[in-house]
Amino acid sequence: MSDKLSILIAEDHQTVREGIKLLVNAQTDMEIVGEASDGDIAVVEAERLKPDLIVMDISMPNMNGLRATKRLRSLRLDLKILILTRHTDDGYLQQLISAGANGYVLKQSAPDELINAIRTIGSGNAYVDPSLQGKVLGSYAARSSSLRGENKSDLTDRESEVIRLIALGYSNKEIAERIDLSVKTIEAHKANSMRKLGITSRTDIVRYAILQNWLQDN
Repeated sequence: MSDKLSILIAEDHQTVREGIKLLVNAQTDMEIVGEASDGDIAVVEAERLKPDLIVMDISMPNMNGLRATKRLRSLRLDLKILILTRHTDDGYLQQLISAGANGYVLKQSAPDELINAIRTIGSGNAYVDPSLQGKVLGSYAARSSSLRGENKSDLTDRESEVIRLIALGYSNKEIAERIDLSVKTIEAHKANSMRKLGITSRTDIVRYAILQNWLQDN
């Protein structure tokens, strides 16, 4: 059994797929195990092949990348989803966070950025293209003292741990198993943390995590 990170590419342009395949297969720690040209095929192939990670384009025919991400997240909580996009609009990025993407990288970024993103997400962390972090934070961070971290000391160590794992894409059940607590206790820690920080959504949790430099930590 291979110890390489298995990857599915979902991208409607064959030339782009071929380029990604060459780049990824040149690495010693990862390999392409399948391809999809639209979101419908991506969902089917992800279920059939059970890859560790899917590189997902946003603009695809039939089912787009956002809808496919939502669908895959409902089917497989353990699948890592990396969004590959040209879009830098804050609205797109917030929707992707809410849909459960583990990270996103711009198509116009250097090839090394894609490989770095794949390795980062494959190791259990989230990834935000460096040029997009300001977009994710947005004006909300500028006017919120809690998101700047001034109230970070109000969180207990356990609450901080739970919030960090949520930002990294883990479900309540996965966090409970990881730190040996009940799902109800995890939900309580999450609710208490969000109340203390004055945040109300997963998007805000990810913004907070970026400000704390948690997303690139191992």
